[in-house]
Amino acid sequence: MLREWPETLAIRPRHGGVTDGHVLVIPKVHVADVAEDPTVSATTMLRVAELAAEAGDCNVITSRGPSATQTVRHLHLHLVPRADGDGLLLPWTTARPAER
Repeated sequence: MLREWPETLAIRPRHGGVTDGHVLVIPKVHVADVAEDPTVSATTMLRVAELAAEAGDCNVITSRGPSATQTVRHLHLHLVPRADGDGLLLPWTTARPAER
């Protein structure tokens, strides 16, 4: 466990993550996905935002439903630190130089 709040946990992904520093932020109560309980989802996002402030450039990602790649039926948000040229592409992006 990396960090714990009264309602939320931050842990490393079981298989190490897609970049160094990849973190999962998970509510302690069971919520199947981001739409099930807006209050729990908002509190979980608050905790991710606190970590993102420390992480620099990053993606914050969650999925809802199998068509959107949700494989675990418990709300969790991925905080994925990013760096120019890291080669990690989101499914809807193509490789291109960073715009500044």
